[in-house]
Amino acid sequence: MKPSLFLLSCCLVALTMTACSSGGSWREASRESAGIAPEPASTEEAVLHVYGADAWGWRGWFAIHTWIAAKRSGDHTYKVYEVVGWRLSRGLPVVRIGPDIPDRYWFGARPKLLLEHRGDGVDELIDAVDAAARSYPWPSIYKAVPGPNSNTFTAWIAKNVPQLGLQLPFSAIGSGYVN
Repeated sequence: MKPSLFLLSCCLVALTMTACSSGGSWREASRESAGIAPEPASTEEAVLHVYGADAWGWRGWFAIHTWIAAKRSGDHTYKVYEVVGWRLSRGLPVVRIGPDIPDRYWFGARPKLLLEHRGDGVDELIDAVDAAARSYPWPSIYKAVPGPNSNTFTAWIAKNVPQLGLQLPFSAIGSGYVN
């Protein structure tokens, strides 16, 4: 390849990558509810949702971030199960389990509902998801590619809770790490 053609190719790749970024700060990106999950205060039945949203910035062109949100029968809050890699830099485990907005935007990207379970038998499913999440074998390791990452976590739960019936999409990069 001629040097000038190579330089032109490099410039086009750089320009494309720049155009793929969101242009904003992740600190300012929306983390509001997308309005997908039922309101917990007025929903008595158990709810278990699996969400996916485009990854931050240019990565969102080919990869998603996944997480699980669950609300037991009679509860008025959701518990969210996810892996967040930046927690390592703060000396925290990457696994985060706690009360949160179930369907919040992933740093500006609107979540999509990948799986829903509601009603009878879902409390037992939530128990199984909770046990699998707490037995995740990589709580202090995060690698975007090939994993373990947020999708590895969700795939680990799916593998250990087959009654969940979860099939992650191809764009859940890292989900094959558990096989």
